[in-house]
Amino acid sequence: MSSPSGPVDPGAPGGAGRLAADGPGEVLLDGRYRVGPVLARGGMSTVHHGTDTRLERAVAIKVMDPRMAGDHAFRTRFDREARLAARIDHPCVVAVYDRGTVPAGPLGEASLFVVMELVDGGTLRDVLRARGALGLPAAVRVLEPVLAGLARAHRLGMVHRDVKPENVLISSGGEVKVADFGLLTAAAEAGVSHAGMILGTMAYLSPEQVVSGRADGRSDVYAAGVVLYEMLTGQPPYTADNPLSVAYRHVNEDVPPPSALVPGLPPAVDALVARATSRDPEQRPVDAEHFRRELLDMADRLGLPRTATPRPPGPPPPDDGPTLPAGPLRHRPLDAAAPGPGGTRVQTRARGAHGTAVTPAGQPEPMTREELAGRRRRGRRVFALWMVLLLLLAALAGTGAWWLGSGRWTTMPAVTGLDRERATALVAESDLTPTVTERADDDVAPDLVAQVDPAPETRVLRGTTVTLVVSTGRPAVPDVPAGSAVDTAEDAVRRAGLTPVRSTSAEEFSAEVPAGAVIRTDPPAGTRLAGGAPVTLVTSRGAEPAPEPPPPPVDETAPPVPFVIGMRADEAEELLRQDGFEVEIERSFPFGRRDGHVVGQDPGSGSDARPGDTITLTVL
Repeated sequence: MSSPSGPVDPGAPGGAGRLAADGPGEVLLDGRYRVGPVLARGGMSTVHHGTDTRLERAVAIKVMDPRMAGDHAFRTRFDREARLAARIDHPCVVAVYDRGTVPAGPLGEASLFVVMELVDGGTLRDVLRARGALGLPAAVRVLEPVLAGLARAHRLGMVHRDVKPENVLISSGGEVKVADFGLLTAAAEAGVSHAGMILGTMAYLSPEQVVSGRADGRSDVYAAGVVLYEMLTGQPPYTADNPLSVAYRHVNEDVPPPSALVPGLPPAVDALVARATSRDPEQRPVDAEHFRRELLDMADRLGLPRTATPRPPGPPPPDDGPTLPAGPLRHRPLDAAAPGPGGTRVQTRARGAHGTAVTPAGQPEPMTREELAGRRRRGRRVFALWMVLLLLLAALAGTGAWWLGSGRWTTMPAVTGLDRERATALVAESDLTPTVTERADDDVAPDLVAQVDPAPETRVLRGTTVTLVVSTGRPAVPDVPAGSAVDTAEDAVRRAGLTPVRSTSAEEFSAEVPAGAVIRTDPPAGTRLAGGAPVTLVTSRGAEPAPEPPPPPVDETAPPVPFVIGMRADEAEELLRQDGFEVEIERSFPFGRRDGHVVGQDPGSGSDARPGDTITLTVL
């Protein structure tokens, strides 16, 4: 490459920054590359047809967006990536010849440029727009050289990071080449981004690039697998109104099998696409070469025919200019006084007095210039009026057809797992009306969408009200006021997603809460439990009864009960009464003697009886 050894300041005088004029309206970069017309515009750059005046060959000159080129980190990495890309010597990779700096001038603001091989043809995107799905043999025919070029870069330790149909060039002769190595790497590492770059790339980004920004050869394999899916089906696997939704689906959903849209594709094709686009990088082919071998092995097993590479659509036919109508002519009425033979009218060509030709009656006669101009003006006005009416009718018909067809419908976005604010915004962007309800959920964190109705990807009428069920986390034990009825407390616990439990062992005395009412819950209010977990209702047994009075204090000085058995009844009674006891006499025989002898006493001698207690004597 003929270029400076390091990044160049766009404002630096001379050297790579020198811009020369080579004839009127011509721009010469580095005194060597003549800039021609624009070939293509992208999110990060504009591609011009150019000429290398030293080698007299046609080249492509890619001029970067000045907003990106103004970033010093991007300039440094752009220079490095251009050097690395120039090392990739492979027929399936667009060759990089040179790079330099574009000063402010005829091309606009100061920027950077890279000189590349000119591919006379178009992109795979052009082919897909013109033909739609390519069919399996043609898709294999295009993808194999793409993987071959990527494999060469992977062997050199390079990662493309931006594999997509726009970066696959197909020449008019059927050659397939990969372009734009390193440009997205420079932008990503420099921390700069561009709306066009994001929108054009998000549909092919691997999950690890979305989540962490890291990429290796398996990331290019993922993007190539998505390109294969698009070639087979005519559309990328994920579409949405904004790139964030597409990125979310790359991270959280598996790429669907292409046979879902193209019935009849062999299962081996679905398996290859699923392996290349696995969300787990460990499950993909380790690099483009391994993916290429698997692709060719599949083609051999299926016996696919060797087909020609699909060509981009050719240039439009040359414009021969508008077709002009013949000048309007004026007709004279037939001369009724000159009947011919048999009643026919005779037309003669006469001469004027000076020998000029006179148009016979009934023949077209040229209009004067003033008449012709007036008629043209009237014709233009009538034509314009009719065009306006036709356009209005076409617009009304198109709008009506669109509205009656697909215009009334939209698609329910995939918002499960998103936070409440982001989910409602995405639903509103899809022309739907969100309503939010809350529900406890053991497995979904609080304030995230646990469920939607209708389901994601469902076709619904615009303006339809959709329900977002937002998780409040695990159920919480409700606050049951003390004194609540048991039925009321049980209903509150059930509505919270828990199971009320009553137990006789969970009863307590309470002076404030009437018997049978709920005092509290166990566990207490606010405790987070798994759904359906038991919650015990602690009920009241009423006020606690008053305690029994304590027994009178024992008089340690009182005399013990004397032993009176064997004594005469009257003597025993007198002795006991002297000690303060009451005496009751029971006779063994109804007619026994009153002064009989005592044969038993209750309580006995030495008992705990105290003065005032009754001692029963049994007398014989």
